Amino acid sequence: MNRRTLLGGLFAAASVPAVAACSSGVTSLDGSGGSGGSGGGSSAGGLTIGTANYTENQIVGYLYAGVLKAAGVKANVRPNLGSREIVIPALKAGDIDLIPEYQGSLLLYLDEKAKDTEAGAMQNTLTTLMPGGLEVLPYASAEDSDAFCVTKETADKYGLKSLADLKKANGKLVFGAAAEMQKRVVGVVGLKDSYGVEFKEFKALDSSGPLVKGALKKGDVDVANIFTTDVDIAENGWVVLTDPLHLVPAQHIVPLVASRKADAKVRKALASLGNVLTTEEITKLNRKVDKDKDDPDDVAQDWLRKKHLA
Repeated sequence: MNRRTLLGGLFAAASVPAVAACSSGVTSLDGSGGSGGSGGGSSAGGLTIGTANYTENQIVGYLYAGVLKAAGVKANVRPNLGSREIVIPALKAGDIDLIPEYQGSLLLYLDEKAKDTEAGAMQNTLTTLMPGGLEVLPYASAEDSDAFCVTKETADKYGLKSLADLKKANGKLVFGAAAEMQKRVVGVVGLKDSYGVEFKEFKALDSSGPLVKGALKKGDVDVANIFTTDVDIAENGWVVLTDPLHLVPAQHIVPLVASRKADAKVRKALASLGNVLTTEEITKLNRKVDKDKDDPDDVAQDWLRKKHLA
């Protein structure tokens, strides 16, 4: 596939539902490491940042751009490109240079049999699994995991408190999530393999977005995949099913960057953001976009100024 064909595919895929990340200790946030790279790349030509098509990933992409610009590095954002099945090949091909990722989901993308669930261990494993030319930099404090939610009514009706309880209702419940979740370990595959859960039906909707949340509200789905930083969980009183077998790994936000661009300026700038970006802070930013309908770029830049990062 040539560069033009890939770029065409990227923009055509902007409407494809993104996968859930989407998450403890931070291994190194001084900008000097993360994947063992030497910082030998060059950001002189600037970086293009790609994002998935859901609110949080877009916000983080604009946060990356903001701290890079503050460090004197040219940066632009191409939002809404789609799932990691799209953006990681684009990263390898050079069509984009940097994406916001999530440790656990990235690890299972690279090795669906990976067993690490703790953040530090996953960072080390990710380092060893990275395709040539790519690096994971130090991860942020902020974490956003996949949650499997039901309404209080459904929880009461079937006695649901944990993912293990779903087996009691095998063949009766409809699961709603992004299309990719039907084939993912943190999704239909893992729920069956780890917990013995079988659904009546799978409905391909979106990633913690208006489609899946609307379907849960209306009763069109019984179980919905929603991100833990989504403010609608608390506002609607939805029940997050616990995960006693730790199917869902740690999901700290982590920069995935092309080594050719990962010089000292880039590493230091992204590390400065990772030191400050917490789960509480990213949840607040999500609210501003999803509830207040503010522009994600404006929200990101305003937050960076308040944190003296831009």
